[in-house]
Amino acid sequence: MNALTQFCFISLMTFSATCMLYSQSADPTTQFQQLLEREWAERIQASPQFATYVGDHRFNDQLNEVGLAAETRSYQRSKNLLAELHKIDRSALAAPNQLNYDLFEHMLQSSMADFEHKTYLFPLTNRSGFHLGFARLPEQVPLQNEKDYRNYIARLNAFGRHTQQQIALLELAIKEGYTLPRIVMDGYETSIQTHIVKAPEESVFFAPFNKFPDKISADLQLELKKLGTQAITSVVIPAYQTYFDFFTKKYLPACRKDLGASTLPNGHAFYTHLVQQFTTLAMTPEQVHQKGLEEVSRIRAEMEIVKAKTQFKGDFKAFLEFLRTDPQFYAKTADELLKEAAYICKLMDGRLPKLFKKLPRTPYGLKVIPDDIAPKTTGAYYQQPSGDGMNAGFYYLNTYALESRPLYILEALSFHEAVPGHHLQLAYQQELEDVPIFRRFFDIGAFVEGWALYSERLGLELGFYQDPYRDFGRLTYEMWRACRLVVDTGVHAKGWSREQAIQFMSDNTALSTHEITTEVDRYISWPGQALGYKMGEIKIRELRKKAEQTLGDAFDIREFHDQILRNGSIPLAILEKQIENYLGAAAP
Repeated sequence: MNALTQFCFISLMTFSATCMLYSQSADPTTQFQQLLEREWAERIQASPQFATYVGDHRFNDQLNEVGLAAETRSYQRSKNLLAELHKIDRSALAAPNQLNYDLFEHMLQSSMADFEHKTYLFPLTNRSGFHLGFARLPEQVPLQNEKDYRNYIARLNAFGRHTQQQIALLELAIKEGYTLPRIVMDGYETSIQTHIVKAPEESVFFAPFNKFPDKISADLQLELKKLGTQAITSVVIPAYQTYFDFFTKKYLPACRKDLGASTLPNGHAFYTHLVQQFTTLAMTPEQVHQKGLEEVSRIRAEMEIVKAKTQFKGDFKAFLEFLRTDPQFYAKTADELLKEAAYICKLMDGRLPKLFKKLPRTPYGLKVIPDDIAPKTTGAYYQQPSGDGMNAGFYYLNTYALESRPLYILEALSFHEAVPGHHLQLAYQQELEDVPIFRRFFDIGAFVEGWALYSERLGLELGFYQDPYRDFGRLTYEMWRACRLVVDTGVHAKGWSREQAIQFMSDNTALSTHEITTEVDRYISWPGQALGYKMGEIKIRELRKKAEQTLGDAFDIREFHDQILRNGSIPLAILEKQIENYLGAAAP
């Protein structure tokens, strides 16, 4: 424990003791506020990397502690906090704090349930892992002065120990039988091997030493470059080599042959937990599966109507093959794809005020998905702004295998990942005022992804999808999320094979074979996560329909969207309650 950490630890303990003594006589609002402040301080202390992300740079020289002991401490901390929370009289709190209470309770209960179901034994998927996140370090930390550089070098030097902790956790996963399916992990080792380079100058971690801020003197630049080179050479590259050896020789051979989460120890309960955790709804896997089949049938009928507008001569299967193979639908260069996406986003920027009263101040940019993860990841993703305001949000687009990135889906994709989807909602949330800080970074996937999917449809209301092929692309994306309900539950609760899942997606969407395969492998390796998109969108559309029927001519789409977004990311049941309260007050 270094001096700074020791000082912060002692200060935190003193602060906690003072809070507990004072809270005995404090009113419920003060008690609750103290509890939130203490939890946040403890969370920042326990997670230096999260601290950096939210803009607290006191621990930029440290990496998270990883392993069963750290998970157990976190569980016990949540358990203690929940017990304290339940001693506070919720009914004595004002309405905003009652909402804060409910969200805080949900966060603690979810964290505890994850631990009890041992989800920590899956710290990676077929497209994610600690080594991939660490490779983004040069982009995620401040590098403005000498202290920033020394913090960066300290994290490089800490990576060896961090890697050993990750390996120990995966060894525990092997021992307890919680490994990923082998079929989706073949080729994963390439994402590790990429960072095993012959010279430190070839490493992504060397980039900060190629160009320093002008304020750093030449002599100091030489010293920092020497220290950085030494850290990359003696710690980072060997750590990646160690992880590569472990993964290829121990973890991969231990990966299970079965696909479904239901085949894991206590598998049915484990998957049911994941379904409810990711949807925030009290639904069974079978209920989700049936809802998916209903949505697939409904969307398929809409697709047939749009297909007829193209005047294509042939059946549905032939039409999908035409969309997947005709060169007219594909960019010839990465620049062409990027420029088209940028044009779409800029057009949407100018139309947003028609649907929204408030827009985030933080801008967003467009970047290419890094080469080390592009082959196995999705067509695009979004990265939130940093909590300190130093970094914008970014819409990352995949330019790998251009023949699998059709242009007809680009409008829907851009509206999902950028605006009015992820960037608008998440940047807006980070700028919320008069809320506890935890709520600015609260992530409920069913809300976040449900909103983004709902946003794809908003393009219709703003004059997009004029070309029937692009409208079919929109429906393909909606169908893709409906298919997830069927495929995810099919694999993890009904024993579907990988081939069966791929075939179902191929029969019902115009996604390329490459993207269908990578997506199915994602669902296999990350059970339950993909269910939140469609279930969240269904709930938001239900609430909009209810608002339109309740308010009639008084319905204002800009006001409705403000009501949906004003509380940030929240569980769907709580969202429904908030909208019902709004309608009760606004109804004529």
